Amino acid sequence: MNSPRAISDIKKDLESFVGSKIRLKANRGRNRIIEKEGVLESIYPNIFVVKLDERKIERRVSYTYADVLTETVELFVYDTEDAEIRIAAANH
Repeated sequence: MNSPRAISDIKKDLESFVGSKIRLKANRGRNRIIEKEGVLESIYPNIFVVKLDERKIERRVSYTYADVLTETVELFVYDTEDAEIRIAAANH
């Protein structure tokens, strides 16, 4: 079993994908899992922001790096062939 990565490593991984199209999978508890597509908009010391385009409405959601560490949030980025690559995983 791999040991979990440090929050600073997760933040460093995300920095290289700012501005990239991503797919977000978030566990909201009680069997509520949301999957959305958006753009990784910005990185801050304690959170990251994803801009979502839903039904002509621009919305921003923020998550902490601890959410990624605890696997409450999973992020996938699209590469040049539109294949998904998992980024910022706790056991990467």
